[in-house]
Formats: sequence, structure tokens, C-alpha cells
Amino acid sequence: MAEERESKENDEIREKPNETDRPNSANDALYITTFGGFSMTYNGKPLVERMQGKTQVGLLLQTMLHNRAFGVDRNLLIQTLFDDRDVEDLSHSIRSILYSSKKKLEAAGLPKTNYFIQKDNVYYWTDDIPVVEDAECFERAYAAAGAETDDEARLKALLDAAHLYTGSFLPNMERVVWIHKERARLREVFAACLRDIDELASRLNHYKSLYEISLYAAKVDPFSKWEVLSIKALVALNRYDEAEALYNKTIDSYILEFGSKSTEYVREVIKELGKYMTYQYDDIDRIQVKLKTQDDEKRGGYFCTFPVFQELYRTVERVMMRSGDHVFLMLCTIVDSKGNPLTGGPKLDELSERLAEALIKSVRHSDTVTKYGKGQYLVLLFDTSKENCSVVQRRIDSNFLQGRQRISLEYSVNKVILSGMDKLETKKPEA
Repeated sequence: MAEERESKENDEIREKPNETDRPNSANDALYITTFGGFSMTYNGKPLVERMQGKTQVGLLLQTMLHNRAFGVDRNLLIQTLFDDRDVEDLSHSIRSILYSSKKKLEAAGLPKTNYFIQKDNVYYWTDDIPVVEDAECFERAYAAAGAETDDEARLKALLDAAHLYTGSFLPNMERVVWIHKERARLREVFAACLRDIDELASRLNHYKSLYEISLYAAKVDPFSKWEVLSIKALVALNRYDEAEALYNKTIDSYILEFGSKSTEYVREVIKELGKYMTYQYDDIDRIQVKLKTQDDEKRGGYFCTFPVFQELYRTVERVMMRSGDHVFLMLCTIVDSKGNPLTGGPKLDELSERLAEALIKSVRHSDTVTKYGKGQYLVLLFDTSKENCSVVQRRIDSNFLQGRQRISLEYSVNKVILSGMDKLETKKPEA
């Protein structure tokens, strides 16, 4: 009986349909969505509930429908459906999944036909039921836009194409290799489309269109720096207050997502935003008010983010080449009783905040503090000496250390402009 059923399944997969079974209208197309999730619609009826994406039937349909132009190699189908699992009879298992998919498609209301055609070791979706796929429509629209010779028409076509990209390709399917690669490729096509829009809209002074599409891009492809285009467009439109508000909002959202301004990607975003972030014409007095600190508190050191600290350091380094002032860079590290740096744990977060307060309280108003990483802070000490650095360290210890706590601080100090003898000894915590 098993052999008879297997033969029947195989025949149904391989047989060519009768002409009377063919759909006779373009309305009989199967519409599939792959951006932002997987869904299928036929004659206005959604089918996805019967064939969820992560089931073997769902995986089969995603693979067959998206790759229908060139078919699906048997090895790719095996890798997609079974991953690294040991399957006793792969041929039988593939036929069973194909047969199950066929029955579910029929039950969902699709015309009865041989949906899957096998030729040698390649599987094809039948020509009997045309397929309209959002990803394919997007790529075709982008290609068509590139063929436009008129700039205005090309920009409109590019904008229309960009709106067809509505989210990541088949998200939450990271373990399927071909999906992962295709997602990255389609995202790059979308990025290329946005770059073309940026170049053309800027040349045509269509900054309103650039602003609107950049907001859309940030929504469907979040945390990909599309806010840079928004800032560029707003500044070009003289909407400076909106640009400044978006600048601050963007930095806050990236910090919330990636953890810190010292994170390399966040620093990169801030740098790119800064390329376009300019302000409305103003006089020097108003500008100086913006430049001044907004804090009423005049005591204690100035705390800033690492990117700001980095730019300040580079500026100081250039100035000192001529002035000869003495400026020292001090690294403070939280260590345990054995002198080993603390690198994680809930206790470190509490200690790190306490150290920040101790540093700001211990250094002078002219000195600058930043958080470098978990349990590490940097301080720029201006117009001081090697001996005074030790005095500052004692003040920090006094404000940071508590009772019999077995935690201590390790200090390393260098001159900003180093000569042969300017690297100072590292102060190790006492045992």
C-alpha cells in the first residue's frame, strides 16, 4: 500500500495538466507577500493561515514561489526543508511534503492542477497559476525606473519603486540560508534605490520628496541611518528647528537600541548626521548662548559623550603643539580585590554610575569626563602636573570608595602630547 501511495504522489507531481484545468483569467493569479512577512491571497481569500511560514509546507511554498523563474535545485530544497537533520528516506520525505502542499492548496481553493513540476533534479512551480510577488514587483519597478531618460519621470518612478519595499524579506527566518542571503540582497537593492533618489532629488532640488521618502525608509528599514537624508532635506528646506529636533531624537533612539554613544555604529551615525546638521543664520551672541553649557551648576567637571570627548581631545592635541600647555589623559578602571577589571554583572552598573559622580565631583570645572566602557572612564586634566594627577586620584578614591568594600580603582595617566619620558606609571590598587 505504501508503494502504491508513493507512486500516486509521484505521478501527481510529474503529470502535465489537461488544458481544461488551466486558469483562463489574469485574476486567477496567486498573490504572495514576502516583505515584512509571508502571506498568500487567491481570489481575495488569504491562505497563509493554512500554510504558516515556518512549517515545512510554508518553507516549501516560500522557496518554490520566490525561485520559480529558475526552479529549485533538489539539494537546496533538502537544505531548506530538513536543515541538518538526519532523514532516513529523503526522496520519500520530499514527495510527502509536496503531496501535502498540493492537498492544502486545493483545500484553500486553488484550481486542481499539478502545482509542482519536477525535471531531473530541479523543481518548478506550475505555469498554470501565475504568481504576483511583491519582491519581484519591487525589483522590476526599480529596473524600469533606471531606464527612464527624463529626470522628473525617473525620480517619480524611483519613488514609486521604493514604496513597494514594505519591510524586511521573510523576517524571522534566520536559519534558512537562502532567505538570509536574499534578504540582504533585496535590502541592498532598496538602499541603491534610495541613493539614486538622494542624488536625483538633490540635483533637482526636490527636497520635500527626499524628506518624505527618507521618513518612509526609516520606518520600513529601521536603524539604517536613513535619518541622515531627513536631516539633509530639512536643512535644505530651511526647516532648522525640525532638523535639530530630529537630530536629537535620532541619537536618542540609536542609543536606546545599541546601548551607548561610545558604540562604534552610534558614533558613525552621529558623525554622518553632523555632516548635514547646520543652523539658521544668526549673530555671534545668540550662537554663543547655544554653545554655552545649559547647566546652572558651575562646580565639578564637564561630562560628555565619547564622540564629543574624542573631538575635544584631537582639538587639544593640535592646540598644545603650539601652546605647550600640560594636559593629561587619565583612565580610571574599576577592579576587584585581586586587581582584575570588572567586565559585567548588575553590580558593575551601580559602581559605574557611582564612579561617574565621584569623577565629576573630584575634578575641576575645566576638566572633562567621559564613559569609555563598562567600568572605565576617561578624564582630560587641563593645566596640571604629574604630582597634581596623584592628588586628583586621591580625591576620586575618597569620593568613590566605601567602607570595607573590596572594590578599588586602577589609574593610568599619559600626557596628551607624549615625549620619550611622558608616559606615567600606572597606579595599581593597593592589595
